[in-house]
Amino acid sequence: MNRLFCLLFASVALASCTTPPIAAPEAVSVPRRLSESAVHDALFALFKASDEASLKLNPLSALFRGDMRYADQFGDMISDNYFSASRAAAASDLAALEAIDRSALSSTDQIAYDTFAFNVKDALTQLDPTLLALTVVRPINHFSGLQTYYPTLSSGKGAAPFATLADYDNALKRHAGYVAFLDAAIGRFREGKAAGVVDTRLTIRNVIDQLDTQLAQSAEQSAFYGPVKQFPTSITATDRVRLAREYRAVIVDGIFPAYRRLRDYLKIEYLPAARDQVGLSAMKGGPIAYRALIETNTTLPMGAEEVHRIGQSEVTRITAEMEKVRVEVGFKRDLAAFFEYLRTDKRFQPKSREGLAQEYYAIGRTVDAKLPAYFSTVPKTALEIRPYDKTIEKYQAGGSYEQGTPDGKRPGVFYFNAYDLPSRTTPGINTLYLHEGAPGHHFQISLAQENEALPSFLRFGGNTAYVEGWALYAETLGYAMGLYEDPYQRFGTLSDEMLRAMRLVVDTGLHAKGWTRDQAIAYMLSHSNIGKTDATAEVERYIAIPGQALAYKIGALTIQRLRAKAEAELGAKFDIKQFHAQVLMTGALPLPVLEAKIDRWIATTTGR
Repeated sequence: MNRLFCLLFASVALASCTTPPIAAPEAVSVPRRLSESAVHDALFALFKASDEASLKLNPLSALFRGDMRYADQFGDMISDNYFSASRAAAASDLAALEAIDRSALSSTDQIAYDTFAFNVKDALTQLDPTLLALTVVRPINHFSGLQTYYPTLSSGKGAAPFATLADYDNALKRHAGYVAFLDAAIGRFREGKAAGVVDTRLTIRNVIDQLDTQLAQSAEQSAFYGPVKQFPTSITATDRVRLAREYRAVIVDGIFPAYRRLRDYLKIEYLPAARDQVGLSAMKGGPIAYRALIETNTTLPMGAEEVHRIGQSEVTRITAEMEKVRVEVGFKRDLAAFFEYLRTDKRFQPKSREGLAQEYYAIGRTVDAKLPAYFSTVPKTALEIRPYDKTIEKYQAGGSYEQGTPDGKRPGVFYFNAYDLPSRTTPGINTLYLHEGAPGHHFQISLAQENEALPSFLRFGGNTAYVEGWALYAETLGYAMGLYEDPYQRFGTLSDEMLRAMRLVVDTGLHAKGWTRDQAIAYMLSHSNIGKTDATAEVERYIAIPGQALAYKIGALTIQRLRAKAEAELGAKFDIKQFHAQVLMTGALPLPVLEAKIDRWIATTTGR
């Protein structure tokens, strides 16, 4: 599962579980230490039971962890029974948690308690029938729909392993579930159409295009056939013949027909009823949905107007820094002309896909040598660098990260986009690697899931504001590392920072202020050197998944503010390695919980 899909869906479904009863203290004379231990055990029993039940409901989540117990299952995901079970489980978990004495827990356990409470309450909000009626009826979009990542998952080069005969047979069973999901998605789209809650024509056209792209392939060209082309030596000749036949059959007779059914429904019946206006403000119930999405994605009680103002302020600040670079390199014309120069001059355009890959390899080696000065713990999991598969790259971001397994057997992967190669200008490559690779997503996700002392929801869960906020903060470490001494690379990181600032303006503009797609693209082109291809993909992403893009800048600003606070209050006692450990080593926290943790660390370090 790519990182974005994990964040969008992993926290929503919490399966029902039975929590062990919490024993009352036997007598006043029982040592406090034993009481704390008992409460700790009860808390972690709740965490474990909740996680175990959630994995049963969400088998793909287990697969991405390397947990193969449910590897033959795809999961339900969008049925009424699924959401009812998830809602009941969340309510049960919250009741069990509230029965635990938080004051008897250690400070670390209190962090886990507070994060679990936050996550469960947020899940209940998302699962509220009123809000669910606005979301479940739009089950697929071109950015985070299952059709965008499940083929890669199943390709033999993704998260699903293909090392044994059981792995191959499990994949065939999962594919049957995928077909069922695609047909169920048609039912949900019909439900939304009848209720007047419909997606945008732009998004649906993009989904149709994605389906057409995959259907244009032969079965043997399909990503789903990839495992057949790389059998391990343990698979016998007889099984190879059988598997090749069955894999071809599931593609030709199962997946492709399901794609055609979905495409034809969307093209013939749904598209004419889809809305022209791209913002949620134009959708029935859209303002309610957008307010909830802002709070879910930022983990803060913010409104669209506040977010919009913060974005405008950041755009103004970063523009001033860009002007300084323009002057430094001796460019005589205005900033808009400088943007166009960076977009179009061939000196900034990669020569080839392989050449771009080699540049990323070189950046990785440079960063690896500098990381020990900033981090006391580094991941055991290896990091690989790969381009996106050509069948999906058109609608992907400039880069993304796919987590490895906790045991390090499957590496983390930094994917870069080589579609429309001239648009992948080189000034941003250092900062993209820091964000998606090390010490960005690879460090944050790997360090959490490798930490077996944490409960599973902290090892494997997360929220977008923390996860993306950390990755954007990680970009700023490039200044101290010397990666931005070249003014064009410095402009590249300012450009990426500008992208995240513009997201605050554009996302809220689209979904709360009635901006059009073209208006949003024009804003991005006029305030940065982003290419039109990227600007278009970005805006269409915000249209498809409202609110998600707000998390980056809000999260990063929070972490930067907390670091500045720690530096000011600790003075000579401030240690960058300790600060990073405080931020990273307890998993992905809601921003209010993270701030409380840093405040406690500052107080302890100063002796207050």
